[in-house]
Amino acid sequence: MNDQFLDAAELSATGIDAPPPAPRIAVFGTGYLGATHAVAMAELGFEVWGADTDQAKVDALSAGKVPFYEPGLDPLLAKHLDTGRLRFTTDLAAAAAWGDVHFICVGTPQQKTSHAANLSYVESAATTIARNLTTDALIVGKSTVPVGTAARLRELVAAQAPAGVRVELVWNPEFLREGKAVEDTLHPDRIVLGGTSPAAERTLREVYAGPIAEGTPVVVTDLPTAELVKVSANAFLATKISFINAISGVCEAAGADVTVLADALGHDARIGRQFLDAGLGFGGGCLPKDIRALMHRANELGAYRASALLQQVDEINMGQRERVLDLAIEACGGSVLNHRIGVLGAAFKPHTDDVRDSPALNVAAALHLRGAQVTVYDPQAGDTARRSFPTLSYATSVEEAVEGSDVVLVLTEWDQFLAADPRALAPLTQSPRVIDARGKLDAAAWRAAGWQFAGLGRSTVAA
Repeated sequence: MNDQFLDAAELSATGIDAPPPAPRIAVFGTGYLGATHAVAMAELGFEVWGADTDQAKVDALSAGKVPFYEPGLDPLLAKHLDTGRLRFTTDLAAAAAWGDVHFICVGTPQQKTSHAANLSYVESAATTIARNLTTDALIVGKSTVPVGTAARLRELVAAQAPAGVRVELVWNPEFLREGKAVEDTLHPDRIVLGGTSPAAERTLREVYAGPIAEGTPVVVTDLPTAELVKVSANAFLATKISFINAISGVCEAAGADVTVLADALGHDARIGRQFLDAGLGFGGGCLPKDIRALMHRANELGAYRASALLQQVDEINMGQRERVLDLAIEACGGSVLNHRIGVLGAAFKPHTDDVRDSPALNVAAALHLRGAQVTVYDPQAGDTARRSFPTLSYATSVEEAVEGSDVVLVLTEWDQFLAADPRALAPLTQSPRVIDARGKLDAAAWRAAGWQFAGLGRSTVAA
């Protein structure tokens, strides 16, 4: 007799214990993190509900339309809507009653009145889940929260859960990179499990069995450490970016080339080349608000040196935007008033349509406020940028953005911009001047094509 062909009832009749059913997974929040996580869990073989209060998001996802740009997510969404393993709902209570493992994937934006994180969405999700549980369950926080939040949520969940229902809350931080989120979820470089009991750890190892089988390391730790891992990683990357941007100022003053310097530094295995591109700095929905929230929490805990360091990191990063504005004003002879400026890039980085705290869009808007005629082109973020800054002009191609310009600014390092032919673009301009705010263009090639070239931490004259 081959047991693998018997269903649960037949196994029971033979006296053989049936394997426990796979946990049903509910994902609360269907924004960037939640939608990606829900789709990835379905791809890993689980039955998944994605729950959100935003009817428009739920309707779009249910129709197979991802409401943001993320490479590779659309086909997986369509695939698992078809398999029936994935569905989306606005009935949060029903999702809580249905699921066995509940992932909290809601946003933690910066508060309007301080650098602290707004935890109202996390608290609301935890409360909704706990109140509507009908069976024993595991609540798994993935949202990025200040250290100490999970312990407080444990008390909240315990107070709200129905009598007789056992519920455990643990923390499993996310490490997604926009543009590579699907890969990062299905094949993560590490899995962190915080505050787990042996039973909760077994459940999460079952959930992540696929990546673990591929060799993904699992770090099991306490709640505070798990909460700090994500924000500490972001703070380190932000510090690395701000370091090279600070050094770029030294390079400009000394006549050195920060790009060659970064290449040389990157050969040191202790340092590495990633995140050593001097330029416009970081933005997006994570790094800026995460380092500010960590700064705020460090102050609350009395860890003032960490707070002071992050304050400097933030100031250096924001200062890069002013430096690019200065370069544009200088290129236009001291004023950008009534000058036409072509801006290549609106997203905070390539392979996304995210313009939250985008340095590129911030610079474009600042030039517009100074009286410049600004035309922006981005391969993916044009629509999201237009919704945020409708007073700017938007082009549908590189050529249209560059046409008639007095200066061109490369503010997002899309491959399309880096591969553009400077010889073909030069005749379209009023004056061929380019500012490479990301340190990615071939300065020699652009100069040879007749362009006046400037970049952060790079000499403005040919060597």
